[in-house]
Amino acid sequence: MVFDGTSALSHVSSELFQEKQQPLGLAPGFESLNPNSASLKLFFKLINSCDCAKGKNKTHYDKRYFYNLRGFHHNPEHSMKREDMQISSVAVWVVEVPQIAPIAPYRSHVRSSSATRSAIVRVDTTDGITGWGEHNVNFLPDISARKMQAQANEWLVGRDDLDIALFHRDCPFESRLKSGVELALWDIRGKAAGLSVAELLGGVIRSRVSLAACMGIQTYERAGEIASWCVEQGFSTLKTKAGADMDEDVEMVRGIRDAVGDRLKLRIDPNRSYSLVEAIELCRRVEEFNLEYIEQPITAEPLSEAVALRRDTNVPLALNESVVGPSSVMQILREGAAEFVLPDTHIAGGIQPCVIIGRLCEAAGIPSIMHCGHDLGPKTAAMLHVAAACSAYSLANDSTYYGLENDILTEPFRIEAGSIAVPTAPGLGIDVDLEMLDQYQVDC
Repeated sequence: MVFDGTSALSHVSSELFQEKQQPLGLAPGFESLNPNSASLKLFFKLINSCDCAKGKNKTHYDKRYFYNLRGFHHNPEHSMKREDMQISSVAVWVVEVPQIAPIAPYRSHVRSSSATRSAIVRVDTTDGITGWGEHNVNFLPDISARKMQAQANEWLVGRDDLDIALFHRDCPFESRLKSGVELALWDIRGKAAGLSVAELLGGVIRSRVSLAACMGIQTYERAGEIASWCVEQGFSTLKTKAGADMDEDVEMVRGIRDAVGDRLKLRIDPNRSYSLVEAIELCRRVEEFNLEYIEQPITAEPLSEAVALRRDTNVPLALNESVVGPSSVMQILREGAAEFVLPDTHIAGGIQPCVIIGRLCEAAGIPSIMHCGHDLGPKTAAMLHVAAACSAYSLANDSTYYGLENDILTEPFRIEAGSIAVPTAPGLGIDVDLEMLDQYQVDC
C-alpha cells in the first residue's frame, strides 16, 4: 500500500524507513521500525489527516493496522505488545426511547409499554479506539447505570481489548452486561482490523437482512390494520404477542389473515403463558391459519413438554426462552424439541455465542432467528452482522426498530422493503450520537 501524502508525510515516512524510500507496507526495512516511536505516532496523525486515508469507509489508521503488513510481524523484537492495547475505561448509560404507532402501546400477556430501555456501553482503549455496545434492561427492577459502570471498570480496565475468547472464558458479569461489553469489543476489534464484524465472523452471506415486524396483542380490527400497513411497508413477516386469552389470540390471527391473506408469514408468541394441554388446544385452533410457527407457548423447561407439543400438533414450534447459550441449543437439538430457535445477544452473552448457535443450527439443518428485545441501534447492528455471516439466520429476524421515536445513532438504520442493509464500515459500522444519549438518558 503506497500513500502519496504531503511533503510532511514524506519527511516523516523517510525518517521511519531510515531514508530507504520504500513503499509503505512492502519495505524491507519495515521490520526494523520501532512501533512506539514518536515519529510513527506523528506518521499516523498525518496520514489520518490526508485525503489518501479517507476512502469510502473512512478507515482510521493506527499502529495496529501496520502490525498486519508484510514483514513487520516476523521480527520478534517488535511483535505487538499486549500491554500497549488495553481497555482504559468503560462508560454505561441507561436510555429510554419512546415508541410510536403502530407499535405503541406494545401489549404482551404480562404488561403494556410505550417505550424501550437499553443500556449503552462505551469501551475505550489505550490506543485510542472506542467501541459501542448495548444490552436490554427493559422492566428490570433497581437497574443502575452507575453500578454497571463501576462493575465493568473494576474488572475490565487494563485487560486485553482484542481477545474476545479470553473475555468469554473469564468474564464474571451476568449475561446482559457481558453482552453489552462484548458487542463493544467486537466493534473495537473490527475497527482495529479495518473490517466489519461480519467480515471478522467469516464473511457476508447476505448484504441485507429481512425483518419480522413485531407487534403486541391486538383486537381483530387493529390486527388487520397493522398487518395491512406491514404489507404496504414491504415486510414479509409479522410476529404478534399472544397469551392473555386464547379466544383473543385466535381472533387476532383471524383478523390478520382476513386482512392480508397469506401475503405475510405469521408467527405468534404467547411467552410461556399456556400449559401443555392449553398449548395443544391453541395449536389445533390456529392450524387453519398456516402459521410459520408458534413461539414458546409453554414453559422453558422441561423440554419433554416441547417434544410432546410437537408430537401432538401440526403447527411448527419455535423456542426462545428455552434458548440461553450454545449448550441449551445442543440439548434442544438432541431431544428434537423445536423446529426453530431464537437466541438473543443479551441472554446468550453476546455476538460470539449467537454465532456458535447459528453454526450448530446450520449443521442440524434447522433455522435460527435473532430475537429482539426492543433494540436500539448498536444491538440492531449486532443482529445484522450475525445474520449476515451465518447461513442459519436465513429467515426474517425479529425487530421493533420500525416503531422507535428516534435512535441514539448519528445515522439511524433505514428499513427498506422490510429489510436493513448490513453495515460495511469497520466494526459494528455505527456511530453513537452523544446528544441523543443525553436527551434520552435515565438517571440511575
